[in-house]
Amino acid sequence: MDYTDGFFQEIMFQNGNVLRIDNALIEEVYKTNQRTGYVLISYGIEDRTNRINNDFLRLNVGKDTIIMNQFGETLCLCDLAEGITVDAEFSSAMTRSIPPQTRAFRIIANTEAPTVMVKTDRVVNTDEENGFLTTGNPYDINDQMIFTISGETIIIDQNYNQISLNEIQPGQLVRVEHAIFQTLSIPPKARLFLFSFFKQGKKGL
Repeated sequence: MDYTDGFFQEIMFQNGNVLRIDNALIEEVYKTNQRTGYVLISYGIEDRTNRINNDFLRLNVGKDTIIMNQFGETLCLCDLAEGITVDAEFSSAMTRSIPPQTRAFRIIANTEAPTVMVKTDRVVNTDEENGFLTTGNPYDINDQMIFTISGETIIIDQNYNQISLNEIQPGQLVRVEHAIFQTLSIPPKARLFLFSFFKQGKKGL
């Protein structure tokens, strides 16, 4: 494929030396480690007879390549897989091999909507009897969040040992994985899945 012909602008967007393809399909992922390797993508291109053909491009992934999902969450090369669609930004300098190869600057994977959010904050108080954990600013209710704890909630320390809620003290720094859905109350409430804390307590990390 001659990337200088009239079809070039129909499938790619160019900004200086950076090219972009949207909604390409991952055909293969090769990893030398979690940060380097390559991604082979395919994309539809219309020929002179108005037929849509698949073309291929190998994106070489290096340590400086940004990999993320459409929600802005950072991913690694190991999170990419065959069948995922991506928006890719890459160098306009390509090899003449089949398929052509180029350096990938940014790969945005179109993944499913996240069901879990992660938050790191200070403990305001705990209520073991009713199964609540409150985090945030102890002096501002508008800057707090309440997490509901069920029998399925996992509570661990920084050594991955399971502990009980009554071992957590106000002021300790905790990391929580919770449901993306939140109530409209003040403070908002969300279901807590995984909860870990750091022994450094009030001094932080």
